[in-house]
Amino acid sequence: MQKQLLFLIFISITSFLNAQTSTEKELAIIETPEQIKTYLDSKKSKKNKLVTFNEEKHKTKLAKALFKLHVGGTETSENEFEKTFYKVVNKTTKTYYRVAYIYLDGSKYDKANIKATRDEIISKCKKGIAFDFLAKQYSMDGSANKGGDLGWFTKGEMHPEFESKVLNNNYGLNDVFTIDIPSKNWYYVVLKTHEPKEISEIEVLKIVENRN
Repeated sequence: MQKQLLFLIFISITSFLNAQTSTEKELAIIETPEQIKTYLDSKKSKKNKLVTFNEEKHKTKLAKALFKLHVGGTETSENEFEKTFYKVVNKTTKTYYRVAYIYLDGSKYDKANIKATRDEIISKCKKGIAFDFLAKQYSMDGSANKGGDLGWFTKGEMHPEFESKVLNNNYGLNDVFTIDIPSKNWYYVVLKTHEPKEISEIEVLKIVENRN
């Protein structure tokens, strides 16, 4: 009875392995960054790549399914033209920060005008005027269209002097403060819109296989 059971298990495993495509077999043994690089180099297609998914930014059905997998787990999707394989190769959690800002260009305003304008903005904030409205009115870069929202960012993505003031924990939620970077002629009024947040990220090896 035991021999028969072992034989049935062996047959099941063999059938499963035989049913796997060559791509699935290849993905099963890939683990290290070096193996990933070598494998991608061998594929020679821009469709095949290492993709980072962020749990806060990526809310698709596919992303949600991938976040449920352990490292080494796989997911596939297909249409009439191609089959796409996804393998989770790494999982991390990073601290993200988020603020909104109003940028004033020091090459166009002198210091007196910068100070007067920032004082005016802060005064209006204290009176309850929405920061996003003020950003659209005053900010001198593309973020004005988004109400000054910088989006989620991690340490090392922004200018060091900007980061050092945002990340120093001296400001509470909804506090408004200023940042000066004179070497660049950059001057800011900043609103802390969110507390720091731990956000999960996964690195996923994506391989696209044309269907015959």
